[in-house]
Amino acid sequence: MAENAGITISGQIIASDRLDKALADATDLSRARIQALIAEGRVAISGQIETSAKAKVPDGTRFEISVPPPVEAEARPQNIPLNVVFEDEHLIIVNKSAGMVVHPAAGNPDGTLVNALLHHCKGQLSGIGGVARPGIVHRIDKDTSGLLVVAKSDKAHEGLARQFKDHSIERRYLAVCGGHLRNSEGTISTRIGRSDANRKKMAVLDKNSSRGKDAVTHYKLLEKLKSASLIECRLETGRTHQVRVHCASIGHALLGDPLYGRTPSELRRILKDLGFERQALHAASLGFEHPISGEWLEFESELPEDMQELIDQTTR
Repeated sequence: MAENAGITISGQIIASDRLDKALADATDLSRARIQALIAEGRVAISGQIETSAKAKVPDGTRFEISVPPPVEAEARPQNIPLNVVFEDEHLIIVNKSAGMVVHPAAGNPDGTLVNALLHHCKGQLSGIGGVARPGIVHRIDKDTSGLLVVAKSDKAHEGLARQFKDHSIERRYLAVCGGHLRNSEGTISTRIGRSDANRKKMAVLDKNSSRGKDAVTHYKLLEKLKSASLIECRLETGRTHQVRVHCASIGHALLGDPLYGRTPSELRRILKDLGFERQALHAASLGFEHPISGEWLEFESELPEDMQELIDQTTR
């Protein structure tokens, strides 16, 4: 379904509580967003519209939420330098620098990758993502560097989205995490969803939870560092903050991660001296079938200077 068509979310209340909290617990929507949708008459409980966020609802109650299409300001082209790795008439591969937001949103109305792409591609990007996110098939976090594929045509967008959905796209990340791994390689398989304690964070949920989505990360130790490890992570799925959440869940949060990190005390001075203020995560390789030609494409990106300096300073 195209994003600008709006969606309907339905299910069952999983814990008896006031309506806004119960729905926030049962979905990935924030409580503030739920309250706004209730006020707009977009929430039905047992088939009846409910307009009170304070209404008490028992567990097992059926609900339906009608989420309208987003109203977004149209992104404007901006002449921002891009590191283009590959480009043809259907798609473009960009090596994104850390610090660049992928698409406009609250707090980041411009200066984003989309603004730069609109200028570079002269507006020729897929429209499926909507006016504020043309061409965007997947994202990497603002402070994560590395490779990103963007669709220039709707047909390419649909073909790439299908590959992301069936997990056939190959994505390899390089990360520096705190401590030394007990096992040199392994697989982390969990459900990931919005944290109850902090709605800005994602969290590992109970495997039987009705919330969140399955997430699978395969990791491998590449090098032991001083109180840290350089690891490779291959994604089977692509959930929000997946590598960051999964590494933190096994006690090895990424160095510099402001949201999930607990940097070992002996490394804090190194990060401070380097001015390293982001999660040590880089999207190093990307492989997929060209959505039009069917040709298999693979792209590699070397570690950015700041991460290489971090590794050099923590080499044992």
